[in-house]
Amino acid sequence: MPNLIKVHNPATGKIIKEVSVHTKEEINQALKNGHEGFKKWSKINAHERSRMLEKWAQKIQENKEEIAEVMTLENGKPLQESLGEVDYATSYIDWYAEEAKRIYGRTIPAATETKRIVVSRQPIGLVAAITPWNFPAAMMTRKAAPALAAGCTFIVKAAEETPLTTMRLIELAHEAGIPEDVIQYVNGRGRDVGPIFTNSEYVRKITFTGSTPVGKSLIKGSADTVKHVTMELGGHAPLIIAEDADLDFAVSQTIASKFRNAGQTCVCANRIIVHENVLEAFSNKLTEAVKKLKVGNGLEKETDIGPIINEKGYDKIVSQINDAVEKGAEVLTGNQFDADKEQGYFFIYPTVLKNVDPTMAIMQEETFGPVAPITSFTNIEEALELANSTPYGLAAYFFTNDYRTGTYLHDHLDFGIVGWNDGAPSAAHVPFGGMKESGLGREGGIEGIEPYLETKYLSIGHV
Repeated sequence: MPNLIKVHNPATGKIIKEVSVHTKEEINQALKNGHEGFKKWSKINAHERSRMLEKWAQKIQENKEEIAEVMTLENGKPLQESLGEVDYATSYIDWYAEEAKRIYGRTIPAATETKRIVVSRQPIGLVAAITPWNFPAAMMTRKAAPALAAGCTFIVKAAEETPLTTMRLIELAHEAGIPEDVIQYVNGRGRDVGPIFTNSEYVRKITFTGSTPVGKSLIKGSADTVKHVTMELGGHAPLIIAEDADLDFAVSQTIASKFRNAGQTCVCANRIIVHENVLEAFSNKLTEAVKKLKVGNGLEKETDIGPIINEKGYDKIVSQINDAVEKGAEVLTGNQFDADKEQGYFFIYPTVLKNVDPTMAIMQEETFGPVAPITSFTNIEEALELANSTPYGLAAYFFTNDYRTGTYLHDHLDFGIVGWNDGAPSAAHVPFGGMKESGLGREGGIEGIEPYLETKYLSIGHV
């Protein structure tokens, strides 16, 4: 019998589909195919690669509703969020279809009349990607699109929880004319596939989105063959509410940041740090807004908050809530659960906690759930100290209408992505990535294609 991954609907626990796990031999053959395919793909001119990417984007849009439904079934997020993610995923392909034609070299004036110096860019080779379950479409296209645009070949291992979205997207890439050995997927467990990728002589780059411990392991594994790496790792985003903030707007943006995908995003607000003079007003407004959010199956039209992806994630969130309450946090709303471990579904009602402090696990560890912990500050330096106090530096947010406060916070927050009066700063045309232990490199924007290119310098001597 083949080794199978059972893909569950996290809203019901029911099995949607079973997919075969690729053997080590099959994965190695796929890597070899990608390596061989690179020899042809890298020679195709940029305009032709661009046209194929454009056609891929078109195919995805033509199948948007189907892809979104598959995503909601395997991931649990509300259908409207899944539809939005399909658009977000497509935007990366659209962007890099254009960037394929913008890979420029340059001529450098030589220090002598007898030489000419030329710098060119060329694709790095076969790229192996490992993507997470929380954004199964966008995290794949954010890696695949620049890789293909640069002239690299690409292979991806999707998360075991959500392989179906990735599989469908790659099928559509092949329908769009991108050769099968140029973009491939393999299914398996990360602990098995990761070492195959890092040890392979064919892979020249590893790109990963996921937890910091796994990222560190992949970096170590890539060292022996000096692979290039791009790592988008864990976050623990602070959200600072200054005394002069527009509280109604700040609440709406906090909801957008904190509760998207039931809080299961790497850039969602995890620590809400509010000036003491507006603490009560902000807490009350946020609580009232959170109470209106509807929990349920993502396929139901009115659902705002879907299920937690699995039991492990559920247990971590519940543990953090219990730890905070035991240490004195006040529950303003939530702390309610609808879970059945035998059936395999896990819902946590959106929760707001007040009077949290740094002794609580929720202030030190990424939550990945619909819990908004609130603490207070007296002056901006105290807020910054709290915000910068963890090893993470992915995303941060602040709300103020004072340009002096805003520029000061921007300059002193140690985070790669900062939202000023903006709870949703992600986009295909901007550089996405973290500082400190939140990652290496950037994805998106003009910066996003750079990690897939090598720089070659040619010095021409005149006889």
